[in-house]
Amino acid sequence: MVRNEFGLIGKVLGHSFSARYFNEKFKNEGIDASYELFPLESIDLLPELIDSHPMLRGLNVTIPYKVDVIKYLDELSEEAKEIGAVNVIKINRDEDCDSYWLKGYNSDAYGFSLSMKQVLKSSGYDFNNNGNKPFALILGTGGASRAIVWSMSNLGFDTQLVGRTHRENCLSYGELTPELVCGARVIVNCTPLGTSPDINTAAPFPYQYLHEGQICYDLVYNPAETLFMKICKAHGCVVSNGLEMLRLQAVGAWKIWNDQE
Repeated sequence: MVRNEFGLIGKVLGHSFSARYFNEKFKNEGIDASYELFPLESIDLLPELIDSHPMLRGLNVTIPYKVDVIKYLDELSEEAKEIGAVNVIKINRDEDCDSYWLKGYNSDAYGFSLSMKQVLKSSGYDFNNNGNKPFALILGTGGASRAIVWSMSNLGFDTQLVGRTHRENCLSYGELTPELVCGARVIVNCTPLGTSPDINTAAPFPYQYLHEGQICYDLVYNPAETLFMKICKAHGCVVSNGLEMLRLQAVGAWKIWNDQE
């Protein structure tokens, strides 16, 4: 049997959850496949990568290529179209592996939505809302934040993007008022700030306005408790890292690669 290949593309990959997760899965379940890390200095190197690995069947996509990769794809799932970002690519090849067709998906939304539902439920959140639409602040403006905005909207939240500078539909950190921060039921960090080894960094958010009962979710999972989480917890907030989201998005990716969309 020919060994199928899967992998992760991004710029700086470091210690990859996906590589550990999938290679352990392949070993434990007797699946004849491998999962490799493919750091790309430019997304323009994607066609060369696929051409040079004829047994490559699927890819995960991470920072900073979740948006830029779309120009190389032949088709997008409905969710990926709506979100405008891709973190899973399915590589469909002909019988001789001479040509291929690339379809992009977004399992970040799948993983985050399931994970956030668990966090909301455990915090006692009322999903009926009684007519009061909750509000979420989304920190960061990259590809990951697009999936989070889409997911939170589907969970019934209004959302507000926050970034380093003011732009259309995005406030700068300096524009966040006490009322905006206090009124947010959920704050999600979609930036890579705080990721190991730079563990002493966090988004320049006005943490002093946080209060007990708010949910602060960090997509970063390494370290398990980021500086963002520590500060938010000190203000009485419910905190969660992105490990469960990553596990669930990996489950979603595997379903996509095996035609279980």
